[in-house]
Amino acid sequence: MQKYYKKYIDVVVHVNQFGDMMPLFIVFDNVKYPIDKVLQIRNAASQVGGAGILYECRIQNQVRKLFFERTRWFIESYHP
Repeated sequence: MQKYYKKYIDVVVHVNQFGDMMPLFIVFDNVKYPIDKVLQIRNAASQVGGAGILYECRIQNQVRKLFFERTRWFIESYHP
């Protein structure tokens, strides 16, 4: 079993007139990845500590957990 780390990342987000956020791209290790689909949005706690709004996303055919925690975005990563 691999250990997860909290990795803060840059995220390009669309915010509509009602204040709803929808992530469009993540920037991980200086590479920009488009989010193919947001599968669900809910409040959740992370395995690596912290809690916030979980955006479960499909990125390059992999499901990733993207969290918005207060003012920053992070993913659960295998690399610190």
